[in-house]
Amino acid sequence: MSHLLSTVAIVAGGALVAAVCVILKHRFFPLKADEEPSDDVAEYISMMIGVIYALVLGLALVSVWDTHSNAESDISTEAGALHQVYLLSDALPPAGQQEIRTTVDAYAHQVTAVEWPRMAKHESLGPAGWQMLDKLRDTYETAPAANATSAQQNAGQEAISQLSTLDQARRGRASDARSSLSDVLWAGMFVGGILTLAFMFVFGVQRSGSHLVMAMVLGGFMVFLILLIQQLNQPFSGVFAVGKSDFTSYFPV
Repeated sequence: MSHLLSTVAIVAGGALVAAVCVILKHRFFPLKADEEPSDDVAEYISMMIGVIYALVLGLALVSVWDTHSNAESDISTEAGALHQVYLLSDALPPAGQQEIRTTVDAYAHQVTAVEWPRMAKHESLGPAGWQMLDKLRDTYETAPAANATSAQQNAGQEAISQLSTLDQARRGRASDARSSLSDVLWAGMFVGGILTLAFMFVFGVQRSGSHLVMAMVLGGFMVFLILLIQQLNQPFSGVFAVGKSDFTSYFPV
């Protein structure tokens, strides 16, 4: 609820700033009696700036949405593969079985308790999780007994395959955590927003009432989109953060 209220307050603030600019423009720079409200060149330039700015916003939104979707997919894949590795330990001798389950539980705790705060800060995951994966792989490769049945051998091979899937998903999660929207796009969004509103004030509708309403709506909507992009740009923190439920449903803390 606090995030929602702060978002509404910021959007309203953007709309009010736009409204103040319109009022000041009409108060201190009113149109002269013989002055034309706009011309074809100004309208064309204003239209082009608006179209280009819409493309920049669309590009930024698609980029952060893809990163957020990839993060959800990678976490779901990683948690599912880890759960399969845990279940397939039934095919191992008791000593190997216990070692696998202990390491899997430690890995799940490492992800949810240690790595998650690092991902929220766009930091690297650290070496501990990779070392646990190597330990799981070594255990499955060395634990089967000489007289292992065909089913046990197949289970071991399937576990190795699941570990490869887990490794790839972990690498994807690490990349998602470090991913961030380009500074160029951020600059384009802010500069484009200022130019779009500025051209609307100078060459837009000249009726003060209509101009005020349009400026407030446009200013508020632009601020909302930028806030939405900023939240989606942080897949592991903020309002739209990817949760830990995929891991905690398999490995309750």
